[in-house]
Amino acid sequence: MSDSVSATGPRPVRITGRPGKKRTVWLVLPAYNEAANLPALLERVSAAWAGSFPFRALVVDDGSRDETAAVAAAAARHIPIDVVRHERNRGLAAAIRTGIYEACRRAGDDDIIVTMDADNSHPPELVSTMLGRLDEGYDLVIASRFVRGGREEGVPWRRRLLSRAASVVFRCVCPIAGVRDYTTGFRAYRARLLKDLWDIHGDHLIEAAAFSVMTEILLKARAARPRIAEVPLVLRYDLKEGPSKMRLGRTIRDYAALMSREFRSRKPTRPAA
Repeated sequence: MSDSVSATGPRPVRITGRPGKKRTVWLVLPAYNEAANLPALLERVSAAWAGSFPFRALVVDDGSRDETAAVAAAAARHIPIDVVRHERNRGLAAAIRTGIYEACRRAGDDDIIVTMDADNSHPPELVSTMLGRLDEGYDLVIASRFVRGGREEGVPWRRRLLSRAASVVFRCVCPIAGVRDYTTGFRAYRARLLKDLWDIHGDHLIEAAAFSVMTEILLKARAARPRIAEVPLVLRYDLKEGPSKMRLGRTIRDYAALMSREFRSRKPTRPAA
């Protein structure tokens, strides 16, 4: 994987499913003050994944003020897990950037990279279904709240409204075949796809400041023309401990900035005089 931008421009990703091949699932968990939620989530990961497929978790401790790093390190006695620490809180986008970079650096092309929230609201049991869709030839599988069977439980109405509004706007302005949920953080990627995105964009793959990061990655993935599928997600916000870290006003501004960058990237460049 190179950090430089490809001089020849984006190239399409076409990777066929390879059922039965031994591959490692790399779980990226951005975590900020999640000491109360990580034990339950990691216990569910172990119960659902151990013995089913090889995996390794990468917990990105984003400058937590609680015992997040210690809790994650203690879990290493039971499941394969590494902790990557930010000395100060840098925000969700920076934690996702670090986690994806580390996963791409360590993963083989045939491996799978899963991103998931660390607050126990995403069901790790769903990953087996997502791997099945990858085996059918998809390059990216999204756990979606907005397909039949998907729903949210315990999510504050303002946050539900923002997620739906953002997805509707991006579906209208930046339609992507097979995608209804543009903002969810629960996805399974072929490692080769994310590595190619790093080769194309380098350090500019993630420019977001906060919660628009997952939408940004999706929009930038379009150029690689991946095959994308969605599976129903039941988001259990009622299982998480502690308050939401999303700041509504900042998140709206973040999505607006992303949309502005999207429009600017479409403007034709003027020919040199």
